[in-house]
Amino acid sequence: MTLPILNLMPGDAPFRADPQNSYTLPARFYHDHAIWEAEKSAIFFKTWYYAGHVSQVAESGQFLTVKIHDQNVFVARSRTGELNAFYNVCPHRGHELVSGTGRKNIITCPYHAWAFDFDGTLKAARNTENVQGFRKEEFSLKPVKVEVFCGLVLVNLDAQAAPFADQMGELEKEIRHFVPSVDDLQFAQRDSYEVEANWKVLVDNFLECYHCAPAHKDFVDLVDMDSYRTITCGLYSSQCAGNPKTLNSRAYSFQPGEVDFGYAGWFVWPNFTIWAYPGEANLSVLQMNPTAPERCVEFQDWFVKDGVVTDQLRDAITYQIDVLQPEDIGLCESVQKGLKSSGYNQGRFVVDEGLTELSEHAVHHFQNLVAEALGAKLDPDYAP
Repeated sequence: MTLPILNLMPGDAPFRADPQNSYTLPARFYHDHAIWEAEKSAIFFKTWYYAGHVSQVAESGQFLTVKIHDQNVFVARSRTGELNAFYNVCPHRGHELVSGTGRKNIITCPYHAWAFDFDGTLKAARNTENVQGFRKEEFSLKPVKVEVFCGLVLVNLDAQAAPFADQMGELEKEIRHFVPSVDDLQFAQRDSYEVEANWKVLVDNFLECYHCAPAHKDFVDLVDMDSYRTITCGLYSSQCAGNPKTLNSRAYSFQPGEVDFGYAGWFVWPNFTIWAYPGEANLSVLQMNPTAPERCVEFQDWFVKDGVVTDQLRDAITYQIDVLQPEDIGLCESVQKGLKSSGYNQGRFVVDEGLTELSEHAVHHFQNLVAEALGAKLDPDYAP
């Protein structure tokens, strides 16, 4: 049953299908606990979730873990080379099996030492030979769908989910245009950020550059904003710019890479973004992981050639860590405070006919995906 707060309420202006005539989602979508709970099953347990990079699980026995709200999953390379994913829980008494990343000869539960192979089969369970009717095959690990896309490892808790690549249309083609050597990249590092804001505030912020000129002086010195365009495409959107304005911007200095461009970024439903900076081949993922209605953790994983960060790429990463991320986090945390104000409920999308760098049409695109997933009815003339 749809929660009443997901529908049009007194004081709400309509959220319309046309971004040029629409108000934003009401503020409660960014702090109400019931909506945050509804998102778990309606969004996160049905969509592809970024887990890590294939270079982290390249060899037999290597594993990585990922948490999707309260659901823990691990991904491991089997002895015969397959990549498998399972719920990270022992079927005996529910203990977590592994944590972090690493490599093992066998998956052994720390609680009672039940042992599992990397195909999920139970190999050993002490004293169960004395349990009447015990059958090992009843206690294999429960599998989770897993795929690799441009080196990214993705998992999905929905066993009926369509393949990620099928859902994403031209995304792979776009990424390979900007980073032709994407298959040669390896995991280099993860940076983490605790943010006091709803995860959707951070996605909204990524999806528009209306704020770039006043808030990101170094970024607009790096990127040719006249060529910066955002295009929405089903379950993703792209935001790319042409040639960089200069090789020696206030952000960082670099030499032209395998493809000359100023910046390329993609939002992937529901909660991660892919970045490519100019210069040497690189890719990164910035993921917004909800931890509470008004809190989230951002992970930014960096992938570079051979997993070695050169001086040039270190400058780009340092700019991201020291300048761009603090700027964006400060903006988002201030927005989160404002969303609780009695003086605010909704704004209007700023959308121009040319869909320029100042247009917020991609924010509407994302908010519409949220409304559709939740079954929200926010306009009497439009029922997603």
